[in-house]
Amino acid sequence: MPTLTVEPLSGTLGVEVHGVDVREPGWSEQLQALLVEHHLLLFRDQELTPREHTEFARRFGPLSVHPRLRAIAEAPELIEVYDPKNPIATTWHQDQTFLACPPAATMLVARQLPASGGDTMFANQHAAFAALSAPLRDFISSLRAWHRRVARADDGRVVELDEAIHPVAPRHPVTGQRALFVNRDYTVRIDDFTAAESAALLEFLYAHSCRSDFTCRHRWRMGDVVVWDNRSLLHCVVGDATGPRLLHKATMTGAAPRG
Repeated sequence: MPTLTVEPLSGTLGVEVHGVDVREPGWSEQLQALLVEHHLLLFRDQELTPREHTEFARRFGPLSVHPRLRAIAEAPELIEVYDPKNPIATTWHQDQTFLACPPAATMLVARQLPASGGDTMFANQHAAFAALSAPLRDFISSLRAWHRRVARADDGRVVELDEAIHPVAPRHPVTGQRALFVNRDYTVRIDDFTAAESAALLEFLYAHSCRSDFTCRHRWRMGDVVVWDNRSLLHCVVGDATGPRLLHKATMTGAAPRG
C-alpha cells in the first residue's frame, strides 16, 4: 500500500492526509486514530459516489439519519447541505447538540461549489478549554447546560421540541480531554443559574470558543472529503458564497457526553 503522510492545516487542528484512496478499506484504524489526534481530516482529489461516501463514513462509526432533513435518493444515510447563507450554518455550532446523544463525527463531500466563498471554519474546543484560567476550568467542569431545538408550525405553534442537558466541558470518550460544549444555535441556559447569570457566562464562552488562535479555515475544492470530530470542534460557514454550493453530509452516531 502507498505510504500515508499528513500535513498540518493550522497550528491548532486538522491535517491533510496524503497517499490514501478513501475507497480502500485498509486505512480504517490509522484514520480513526488520526481523527482523534487532530480532530479534522482532509482528503483531496477523491472521486466518490454517494454509496462510496456512505461506505467510507461507516469506517468511523455507525451512521445516523438527521431527525428532520430529507436524505438523498441514492444513499438514504446522506443529506444535502446546499445553503451556505443559512443563519444556522453561519453561526458557530456543533451538530445536533439538542439530542441526548449528539453525533460523534461528521463527513462532508463537495458536489457543487461557487467560484469563490462559502468556506467552512472550525474551532478547537479542547484548546478553548485549556486556554481558560485554572479556577474557571474547575468551575465550569461541574456545570451542565440545556440544549434545545424547537420546530414551529406556520401559525407559530410548537410542533416538535428536542431538548437535552449536557456537561459544559465534557471529557472526550477516547482521550479523556475536556472540551467546551456550548454553542449559540442550541445552548439555551446553564442549569441552576438565573437567566442573567446564564446569559453572562454563555456569552463569554461563546466569544472565547471561536478565538482566532483556535481556528482553521477550509477552502473547498471539488473532490474534497472532510471529516471532523463533532465532540471536539465548533464549525460554521462563511456566508459569502458567490453561487450555488452543494455538499453531501454523513453523520456518525455518538454517545451521551460525560463529565
